[in-house]
Amino acid sequence: MDSRTEDATRLFDAFRALREDLSTQIVGQAALVERLLIALLADGHLLVEGAPGLAKTTAIRALAARLEADFARVQFTPDLLPADLTGTEVWRPQDGRFEFQPGPIFHPVLLADEINRAPAKVQSALLEAMGERQVTVGRQTYPLPPLFLVMATQNPIEQEGTFPLPEAQLDRFLMYVRIGYPEAAAETEILRLARDRARAAMHPEPDKHERLPLADVFAARAQVLDLHVAPQLERYLVELVLASRDASRYDQALARRIAWGASPRGSIALERCARARAWLSGRDYVTPDDIRAVAPDVLRHRVLPSYEATAEGWDGERLVGALLDKVPVP
Repeated sequence: MDSRTEDATRLFDAFRALREDLSTQIVGQAALVERLLIALLADGHLLVEGAPGLAKTTAIRALAARLEADFARVQFTPDLLPADLTGTEVWRPQDGRFEFQPGPIFHPVLLADEINRAPAKVQSALLEAMGERQVTVGRQTYPLPPLFLVMATQNPIEQEGTFPLPEAQLDRFLMYVRIGYPEAAAETEILRLARDRARAAMHPEPDKHERLPLADVFAARAQVLDLHVAPQLERYLVELVLASRDASRYDQALARRIAWGASPRGSIALERCARARAWLSGRDYVTPDDIRAVAPDVLRHRVLPSYEATAEGWDGERLVGALLDKVPVP
């Protein structure tokens, strides 16, 4: 076994251990754990929608605790200002100058809790940083950390006092993940885990989690990009995205239900996520199942229903499901 193969095996084992560790802390949300690791490997951001109490905050906090990276949480509210997120310049009279005080956005792992509760200016400040990997305050531009992972959450229950993200801004998120309630067995395990945490809080001990070096994260990202994707799978991936723009070759009724399809950013995200899923599965090649497994989360916010489709109860997720049924698998 050469050194390159040994390194690949070591990195895979490290991420497998990380996944297993996270699964013991976030019970009943295996899909969320996988999507978090895919976003980490694909260098993208997550928008997670789910009812309160489904371990969304716990998940991202647990991931940060197992990386050599700092974590910050921002509760988005209607009175939040962009400077509360990005930071601001503070006047130092003793020096006769302004000094920049970085905001929480400069942490490598950031939770934007209930992002749809903040006004458009705050949302734009976050989404610009996600896209450009930098923040401009006054005349100065400040780069964000090399590792910059944002998990934003939305509460689907309450709509009063919210500011829905425009579709063009939703496109900044690598994946839009929806999570549901755990099953009975998982909920029983959650009760046990909550008791154990309550006991541990009474007698706190130093954190014994082994932290994954960021150098390993970047090395794993490089391996993900080196995975083999067969030409016919590339054509299938592209065809899925093209069909979202013009589905008339497969189904005229479906074509009328789609107002806008995914952009090339959707194609890039779909390939990156499929590669990351294949790597997490221990393979050095991508399969059709990898593409189909991540397609709903990658495309549901990028394929927009027409007015007619919305009136009939169709949403992006249902449209993506129809596309997966119509486009032939190689």
